[in-house]
Formats: sequence, C-alpha cells, structure tokens
Amino acid sequence: MAANSYPFNTSVLYSSLTIALGITLAPQAMADSSDVANIERIEIHGQQSDKPKLLGSAENLLKDQGVDFSAAGGVSALPVLNGMMGDRIKVLVDGADITSSCANHMNPPLSYVSANQIALAEVVAGVSPVSAGGDNIAGVIKITSLAPQFNNSDDINWQSGDISTGYRSVSDTLLLGANAAVASKNVSLSYQGAYEDANSYKDGNGDKVIDTLYRSQNHALSAAWRDETQEIAIKLTHQNIPFQGFPNQYMDMTDNKSYGALGRYKLKLEDDGEFSAQFNWHGVEHKMGFFTPEKTGKMPMNTEGDDYSYQLHWRLPMGNDGTLLVGQEYYSYHLDDVWPAVPGTMMAPKDYININDGERQRAAVYGEWQQNLSPSWWLSAGVRYEYVTTNTGEVQAYSDMPMMGKPNVDAEAAEAFNTMDRKRDDNLIDATLLARYQVSSNQQLELGLARKNRAPNLYERYSWGRGVMATTMIGWYGDGNGYVGNPDLKPETAHTLSAAYKFNGDSWQASTTAWYTAVTDYVDAEVIGSFNRTNTPDGKRNILKFTNLDANLYGAKFNALYEFAETSSGKWQVEGMVNITRGERDEGDEPLYQIKPLQTELALQHQLGDWENSLTWQWVATKDRVDDRRLENETDSYSLLNLNSRMKWQDLTLTLAINNLFDSYYEFPLGGVSVAEFKADNTNGFNQVAGAGRSFELSASYAF
Repeated sequence: MAANSYPFNTSVLYSSLTIALGITLAPQAMADSSDVANIERIEIHGQQSDKPKLLGSAENLLKDQGVDFSAAGGVSALPVLNGMMGDRIKVLVDGADITSSCANHMNPPLSYVSANQIALAEVVAGVSPVSAGGDNIAGVIKITSLAPQFNNSDDINWQSGDISTGYRSVSDTLLLGANAAVASKNVSLSYQGAYEDANSYKDGNGDKVIDTLYRSQNHALSAAWRDETQEIAIKLTHQNIPFQGFPNQYMDMTDNKSYGALGRYKLKLEDDGEFSAQFNWHGVEHKMGFFTPEKTGKMPMNTEGDDYSYQLHWRLPMGNDGTLLVGQEYYSYHLDDVWPAVPGTMMAPKDYININDGERQRAAVYGEWQQNLSPSWWLSAGVRYEYVTTNTGEVQAYSDMPMMGKPNVDAEAAEAFNTMDRKRDDNLIDATLLARYQVSSNQQLELGLARKNRAPNLYERYSWGRGVMATTMIGWYGDGNGYVGNPDLKPETAHTLSAAYKFNGDSWQASTTAWYTAVTDYVDAEVIGSFNRTNTPDGKRNILKFTNLDANLYGAKFNALYEFAETSSGKWQVEGMVNITRGERDEGDEPLYQIKPLQTELALQHQLGDWENSLTWQWVATKDRVDDRRLENETDSYSLLNLNSRMKWQDLTLTLAINNLFDSYYEFPLGGVSVAEFKADNTNGFNQVAGAGRSFELSASYAF
C-alpha cells in the first residue's frame, strides 16, 4: 500500500490513521517516500485502498477513521486530536497551510475540501515527525487531493471519472460530486467538484435543531506534466458558501468565497533522492451576519484573509539503510477584520476595526534522519526551528462617545491597544525521537518522544474589545462566552511521550496506544467578568481573557478486529474500539474544555463478493468532567446503532444507510451550547446542541 511507504505515516505510534481512497495514486504522488527495509509494515484494518469515495464534508471521512470534531457549521466542524482542537492541529491541504480567517473559525482548512476530492488522508496525533509540519502541539492532518494520474499512451485520452449523488432524510440534504481525468504518459488533467445543500436537521425527539442549515460547493482544476526525472503540477481551487448556520455562535456565515493556486515541482536526484518545491496562495472573503428566521439579528462582519507560502524539501539517501530529510519553509498570512457600522443603532457611526492589517509570518528549517539500525530496529530523529512574528495596525470602536451614560469600554480599550507596541516575535524549537522494534513477523513495538510548539494566532493575541457585544463575537468554542485577546501570550510548548503495540495474526488484528502530553504555557482563559441578558441565573455567561497556564493531557486507545467465519454466506468479522482521553489544568486539576468522555464502538461486518454490510453500535459515557470557567454543560451517556449496506455492480455503487436506527435523543459532548435556541427562547438558558435523529441515507456513484 502506497501510504505505508511514506515516512509521514510511520505507524500507530502517532495514533496514525491512513486512508487511501477512491483513485489509484501514481508513483509520483508518493515520490518523497522512503521504504523502511526489513521492518515489516503491519497494515491495520481500515486502511483499504479500495474504499469508495464519500460525499459531503471532509469531516464525514475523518470521523469514520477516529478523529473527533467540535461541532460548528455543517461543513466547518473543528477536528480534535488527543483532546486538543483548532490551531493546535496543523491541517495541510496538498501541503498548503490555510488559516481560518474568522473570529469564530467558521472557515477552517478542512472546510475547503470535500470528501470526494480527497485521494489520501493521513492523521498523525501527538508525536508527528518534524518533516510533517510545525506550529502545532496536537498533531498533523495531511490531506492530498492533487494526485496526478498518468498512463502509457502517447496521446491524451480518457483516464477515469465518476459522478455521485446522495440524500439524507434527517436534514433533507442533497449531495452531488463529480471527478474526471484525462491523461497520457506525460500529461494529466483533472476536475473535482462537490455540492451540498441541507436544511436544519431534527433530533431524536423529532424537534428541529435550529440554525444547522447550509449550502456549500468546492471546485478544483489540476494539470500536471512529467518526464523521466521531473514533474510539474498546478491546482486551482474555488469555494462558494452562500450561507451556513452555526447554532453555537451568535453570528452565522452569510458568504464565503475563496480562490487558491498551487504550483509544485519534483525532481529525481541521484541514488533515489528527490527535491520538491511548492508555492501556495489562498485568498478568502468571508462575511458574517444573519440569513434565516431561525436566528435573527442585524450586524455585519467582513473578513479578508490571504495565505502565501513556499516549501523546499530534499530527500537524500544516506547509505543503503538511511534517509536524510531536509526542508526550508516560509508562511505569510494577512488578515483584515472589519465590522461595518449599522446606522440607527449603537453599532455606529464608525466601522468597528477588529484586526487591521494583521500579519503572521513563519520561517522554518528542519532536518530529519531515518535509519534502519538492524533488521529489527528502526530509528528516526528530527529537529525543526521556526521564527514566528505577529503584528497588527491601529483599531477603532464603533464610537468614542460614552454609551448610555456609561464609560465606553471598547473605546478605552482601542486607545490603550493603539498606544502599545504590538509586534511579537517567537522562537519555536521542535524535536522528535521515534523508535520501532519488530518483535516478530506479526508483532511490533513503538516508542516516541516529542517536543512541539505553537505560537498564538492573531485572534488570541489581538482581539482587543472589552464590551459584551464585542467579546461575544470572538471565540471558536461554541460556549456562548465572550473572549478578549492577550498580546503578551507566550507560545505553547508540549512534551509528549507515546507508546504503541501492534499485532497482526491470521484472524486477529489488534493495536493499542497510550500517550501523555504536558503543555507549558497552554493557551487557556481566565474569567475577567460576566454578563446576563436575561433575568434568570441560567442566562449567565462569562467574559474570558486568553492566558497561559500549564496543563496535562493523557489517554489510551485500543482497536481490535477478529474474523470469525468465512463460509458460502460470506466473510464475517467483528471490530471494536475503546478510546479514553483526559485533560486538566495543573493548578487544581480543573478539567479542560471539551474533553470527550469514554467512547466505545463495536461493529459486526459482513462481505459477500461486492456486497458489504455493517451494523455498528457506539456508546459514549456521561460527560461530568466539565470546564467551570466556560460554564460547560454536562451531557448524559448515550448509545447509537447504525446500519450500512453497500453493493457494487459493474461501474455502479449503491449505498443505503440508517444512522441512529432507534431515533435516540442525545447531546453532543463536544457540541457546545445552542445560542440559536437561546436567542429564540431564553427561558431555559443555554442548552447543549443536540445530535441528529434517525436518518435514512442513500447514495449512488457511477464510474466511467
């Protein structure tokens, strides 16, 4: 399997989940790989290369492979690895680092690529190699959609294509997808497209979960040329989201238009070495406001963001059993965040300037050495250095005048912010040490140790407003609270220890991973005030200021697969998973925010030729360890039963699924509170966002 030869996906040591999807990757797509000779790569069930393409957001793909998500909009949920979310995870789409240009992180990197556009997804939690990326402490998610296909023909001819459609009953969702490619032995041209339109879904009680409707489309055009020693590829992307509801935020997305361009060059060097260079640009115009009667209001927010970057990478063989990876990278991000005045309201007469000409620049170099020490031992060690600078211009409030006879705290905060020196510099040094020992032909032990760093983002440092309205516009936690930035935040530094064991027998496969992370200067929040827009205690929310403190996170995961029968009725197997994560602050052992409780899954799987079926039971424990600073809700335990059946006949694939078979009511432990519900009726306070009820889902895909 191609993914197993790529150094980024070295093992379960990183809680790695590598999924090769849909199309067949050309050798050049993994040209920067280096096989680890003698040490057997044990494939874990779930890493099939013939997995059919999914429709919808990338979340649908990654969630099936064990990645948790903090709920947000329909295509904008934030991934969670090892109890950490948001910018603590480095998400790279075709090697490009896309920054969320929104005070609520409504347009995270994964929202710019749909599941059917993904050729390969690699997830490395915790001890990720320095060559995989920096400026993260939780791990790396690497998405590959640019995977040129070539053939042996001198002329350009049809290579592959497919069209797909799907429907979900719980939200009346329509999904469409299309992929097409033509190629010769030297040229490859392709198109990838996706469209999704959904109404607000219903929970297990049959009630509408308001403000969960959305519409989204993603498009990508790519072209590539190669000869015997080199390859050039370009990709152009466009996204249009005309609306997307966010039930756990005070605002909604009313428009998100983005364009992107990527250029990549690869050159084969002597002795199976390789050089690669890549240049990226991504620009977005993002608007927030209100678009549906399900959550009303009158306030616009406009954001423009641009990412520019380049990466230079070398893979150099070191003798017969070693490889040296060297790289130099540069990233530049520019942000403007302005809230236009609303005449006739208190949000006037001037525009509120939240971030003015914000800049975040990163320059990085790294070196990573991989070596087979013996037929049983493999070792990798790497060091990465990054220099990060952030800065922003002067800001202004809606008005400089007192507000209803009271001091204008936003005007005072803007004046103080404008008089300070706002430029900040950070030096980040990452280091990783990874070891793998082949105990026998079917057993493997792995150990990893890492020091990883992340510098604060622009919103964590430069969100300056102090009033209730201004602070509640900041934050990607879905908790209904308000947030204030802190220009003096220090970078987060995480030290992680990870251990893993894998077994691969004739009928049994099993893996287990345990990890511990100690974070110095973890970017958390301290309570500096509170507010209540109702006359009941349940309406209380806090105003918090970003601050540094120390925290500890730890957990373990166990996966197992047992094939118990293969008869004329087909192949039968059972798969199970147990996952537990804990996170708390050093001081007082207070729980951190949105740490998922114990989760288990058990699946009965059946395959007869091209007919595949599964019945999956999922149980999530009660969440009673909650963050009091953020007024986090407790959630009850729940269990869900999901049924899935897929049939392939020639070039047609049909899938029928019933999710939440018993129409159970449950609340997302990582869902945040329903601000939309609170705005519609505040008598019950801030309730947790509910999950979807029973959904009949049908999809069809035709390959041609």
